[in-house]
Amino acid sequence: MNAMRNRVQLIGHVGNDPEIKTFDGGKKVANITLATNESYKNEKGEKVEQTEWHRISAWGKTADIIEKYVTKGKEIAIDGKLTHRSYDDKNGEKRFITEVVANDVLLLGK
Repeated sequence: MNAMRNRVQLIGHVGNDPEIKTFDGGKKVANITLATNESYKNEKGEKVEQTEWHRISAWGKTADIIEKYVTKGKEIAIDGKLTHRSYDDKNGEKRFITEVVANDVLLLGK
């Protein structure tokens, strides 16, 4: 059952070209946004489409794959875990971020 704890799987379209950062020692992170779409019918029977945006970060070999093959608009599937973190912005205010740390990425579409 441990494999099912804090696991996120998403399929969507990449909202921006990857932002790649390389740290001292060669450690690399790739950051992207991913749009997932869901549609349903409202009480009037009209089709409504809803888009959710997700922040995705990937490290190491997964970051390398994203850097080489992922561009804005590409359809991908990711498997990872949900994380929360905070930081102080330039004005000294505490900001909170929820993101998915991707363990695997699968390239879909064309």
